[in-house]
Amino acid sequence: MGKNIKDLDVRLQIAFTNAAEDFKKHYPNDPQPILTCTHRSNEEQNDLYAQGRTKPGKIVTNAKAGQSPHNFLPARAFDIAFVKPGNLLDWNPELFKKFATLLANKRNDVRWGGTFTSFKDYPHFELKDWK
Repeated sequence: MGKNIKDLDVRLQIAFTNAAEDFKKHYPNDPQPILTCTHRSNEEQNDLYAQGRTKPGKIVTNAKAGQSPHNFLPARAFDIAFVKPGNLLDWNPELFKKFATLLANKRNDVRWGGTFTSFKDYPHFELKDWK
């Protein structure tokens, strides 16, 4: 899975960069956001889809290959996590809510996966018009 910001649609490059800068300004003592996924190949998507279905693990996506905004180049979605001292990842939902709020204050063209009704996907952000 890619995590290069240059693999994102330019609107998402700007959205992530601005929200990450705002996050650092508003929450300097909290773990900080990093990109964990930008572009994802169809093979990687199907592998993730199999997780919790035909492979061990919990279900992390409802999208098969070609059904995810990550499957395009430039990617139309990104996933994040938060890094705390010692390079440990933090997946606290409150951190995602803070980030999503900061992003929403400046962008109305990006949808947060934490607002999905069928499957809450806190790390996920996508262009509303990605299809």
